[in-house]
Amino acid sequence: MSPTGAADSRTHYLRVSLGYGAFTLTDGALRMLVLLHLHAVGCSPLEIAGILAVYELLGVITNLVAGGLGARFGLKPLISGGLLLQALALGGLALLGEAPALSGLLITQGISGVAKDLVKTGAKSSVKRLAPDGEGGPLLRWVAWLTGSKNALKGAGFFLGGALLAWVGFVGACASLAGIVLTGAFVALPNLPRLSSKQGRDAGRAGVPSAQIRWLSAARLFLFASRDAWFAVALPLYLRAALGWSLESTGAFLAAWVIGYGFVQASAPRWLGGRSGSDAGRLLTCTAGLLVPLGALGLALYLEFSPSLAVPAGLALYGAVFALCSALHSYLIVAFSEEAQVSQRVGFYYSANALGRLGGTLASGALFQWAGEGQGGLLACLAGSAGCVALAAALGLPLRRLESHS
Repeated sequence: MSPTGAADSRTHYLRVSLGYGAFTLTDGALRMLVLLHLHAVGCSPLEIAGILAVYELLGVITNLVAGGLGARFGLKPLISGGLLLQALALGGLALLGEAPALSGLLITQGISGVAKDLVKTGAKSSVKRLAPDGEGGPLLRWVAWLTGSKNALKGAGFFLGGALLAWVGFVGACASLAGIVLTGAFVALPNLPRLSSKQGRDAGRAGVPSAQIRWLSAARLFLFASRDAWFAVALPLYLRAALGWSLESTGAFLAAWVIGYGFVQASAPRWLGGRSGSDAGRLLTCTAGLLVPLGALGLALYLEFSPSLAVPAGLALYGAVFALCSALHSYLIVAFSEEAQVSQRVGFYYSANALGRLGGTLASGALFQWAGEGQGGLLACLAGSAGCVALAAALGLPLRRLESHS
């Protein structure tokens, strides 16, 4: 139930979305900045993956504790703290200069990883508190819009990162992004309520998550490992090194993909919300469906069909199916969570998400480097992605059985 009236709930939801969006824009830009900068200075794919993995590792740890912090202190401090930490990470990178030391990159990536999952846990949990009462429709729409708009802005951030790096250099880009995230915090947070998820001395304590949440989290782990196994490191380096794309072109292409992916997520209720049947069954179908674009793209590259056509087409189809999977996942974790413990459950779930991204990022760098940093490397990453999809689909089977028995 919403803690305030319907109009106030919508206003607060928009504030949460604005803060989350400002963070996400800078988060996508920072990822592209760091990745392309490291490639430009001669780091290997595995070295790049190792630096980016610090971000994901700190996210795993943050998610495990953020839920309890949100339950004890409220959700607004999570969002506020995450935005300020992101500004700190970006400001620190700007102070490190155009050629930041490895230690500085590791520290700032870790700070950004903590910031990202504080904001995500706070924002996603707040929807459970703010969404109007009723059946799944309002909750699905609000979760889908928050997640979809977030990913569209992350895509815009990919373009912004590549463009700023080319236009104003590394220091100027980081300083500009710090200003964006501080502006978002200043506009969104002052009038946002505390959004407590639970009161009492045991606010930070929660029992073992339900079997539904455990299986959903395990499926989420391999779902996001499948995406990052080829998208996190291998794909942008393939576009730069094998196809010879410019910084702006690489950033713009990845941005267009993530923006389109975000729009599909935001429109997921149109495709999924009005249909009767099993949510877990839909999730299983969507997950298994990811094997189609992965297999088609892999076959096209193996047969040496034009990569400049095959990669965009395969990525577009993969993104559309993946967006529906992700939207269903984001809805189900909120729907399965008891309101009194929503921040703990969301934190547990997104810890699995971060762990999957961590494994996928490392696999992306390792497989791409091992198989030749070209077409063979991308094919190896696609094969790894397909294996993770198969595991994610298999882990959805117990979820469907639990749903049919409940």
